[in-house]
Amino acid sequence: MENIKENILKIKKDILQSEVKFSRKKNSVTLMAVSKTQSTGNILEAYNAGQRHFGENYIQESIEKIIELKDLDIIWHFIGKIQSNKAKFIAENYDWVHSIDKISTLEKLNNHRKSIKKKINICIQVNIDSEETKSGIFINEVEKFIEQANDLKQITIRGIMAIPMYQPDYDSQFKTFTKIKDLFDRLVKKGYKLDTLSIGMSSDYNAAIAAGSTIVRIGTSIFGERIK
Repeated sequence: MENIKENILKIKKDILQSEVKFSRKKNSVTLMAVSKTQSTGNILEAYNAGQRHFGENYIQESIEKIIELKDLDIIWHFIGKIQSNKAKFIAENYDWVHSIDKISTLEKLNNHRKSIKKKINICIQVNIDSEETKSGIFINEVEKFIEQANDLKQITIRGIMAIPMYQPDYDSQFKTFTKIKDLFDRLVKKGYKLDTLSIGMSSDYNAAIAAGSTIVRIGTSIFGERIK
């Protein structure tokens, strides 16, 4: 049985130590608890331990959770693949979407968000290793993508998200994450108002923080191994 509260406190302490070690500003890294396949009870346990940001992959599963926990000040992040017919629910119930790689999807989210005053926060998914089997746009397409999104008034492009191919050692992880941070820095230097770099998971978040991550997505280290 996982001690969710203990795990969260341990990870948050580790994040704070990494911020100091890598000369990052205090509290510049947000912990997102990836709660896919987790019960509302487990989410509530994490919430009571001070966790506020939660990430979900599956719409059907998340509907019940969001409805049941609607009175709590949870910030919901969608991190899965978006089906066109699910865009309305995402636009109306999520605060962040990290898995955007199609303008048509952004347009749907924008249209469905018009009834809500607050804009939806978007991270563009970048296929940093150019893997054919992985979602995300290529590095050389990112700038054009942001330009195309500029006319969507219910959308705020906050930054980029990436899931690099698995690397077993810290140095390899850091090298890949640095490539993502370099892209991010180039975009900011060109005048794009980005502030979010969504990189790093349970197995590599320390390297991600060293490279400049602002959101780490942690599931296994909080909730234990996922139920298949």
